Amino acid sequence: MGRDLFAAGDRFFLSLVEAGSEYVDADLRRVCLKGPDTTLRLARFVQPLLASVCLGYFARLREAGVKPDFVLGHSLGEITSLGAAGVVPLEDAVRIAAKRGALMDEAAEQCRGGMMAVMMVSREDVQRALEQFGAGDDIVLANDNAAHQVVVSGEIAAMDGFAEYIREKHQGKCRHLPIAGPWHSHCLDQAREKFREWVRPRRFSAPATALVMNATARCEDNPAVIKDRCTAQLTSPVYWRQSMATLAEEGVDTLIEIGPGRVLAGLARVNGFKRGNRVLTVGNLKGVETVSRLCAVQAPLSSAQLEGGGK
Repeated sequence: MGRDLFAAGDRFFLSLVEAGSEYVDADLRRVCLKGPDTTLRLARFVQPLLASVCLGYFARLREAGVKPDFVLGHSLGEITSLGAAGVVPLEDAVRIAAKRGALMDEAAEQCRGGMMAVMMVSREDVQRALEQFGAGDDIVLANDNAAHQVVVSGEIAAMDGFAEYIREKHQGKCRHLPIAGPWHSHCLDQAREKFREWVRPRRFSAPATALVMNATARCEDNPAVIKDRCTAQLTSPVYWRQSMATLAEEGVDTLIEIGPGRVLAGLARVNGFKRGNRVLTVGNLKGVETVSRLCAVQAPLSSAQLEGGGK
């Protein structure tokens, strides 16, 4: 992740990593390149690193003249989107990611929780199954990613029982995710309030690029509302399927996923961006060159940049 940016000595990218390192009091470059994975998965480390990597490639695309019409990000990606949309300076987006991650780790230490993908079952059926199972607040909907791909979050023990219930009653499949905590659940109530107090004095500007937010799947341009929604997002679901529908309604025909992996590109295809659409990925400097060339050759009708980064 970001190895080529480190190798290239990209000054801007290195300044982002340094800002994150100072905030978490750790050498994030070493953590990123050498791990171990158990350390890298901790939210206080992986979140500022992911934000730095995504924004490092974003800055390269911007220098090449690639300008999106919309910006959005999945969970943590929403924080990097604040920088990409001009709501906060890019360095501040990394610091916000670091603070968010630290508070999430703190919350995770107080409960034995995690996240689990539920596949081949609709969101409505998952919601109904949660009620029938009697999950209460122990398990909640965390991500509505696609028509038959949702993620739940909560107590590990309760999710094990719920997975068996899904298999028996709905013939669905469940898979625990390699996530360090029960993100987007009530377990983060205190983290949300601490984040709210921390972010309160920070300056948020109106976005220079349309920003689609997780909590509503709609564009928002009021800085105070943006601040409130990215705070509430710690305990509220990510409505990604609906966010993709919003882009389709706006006539977007080109999507660019920025960050390691191709998860969001895959979700875009599942959510209807197939024939007649371009779904591009930028996970390295070669991807920056390819996407820059394609966008220069064939200017898109309307484009959106998806900020990756998991949770």
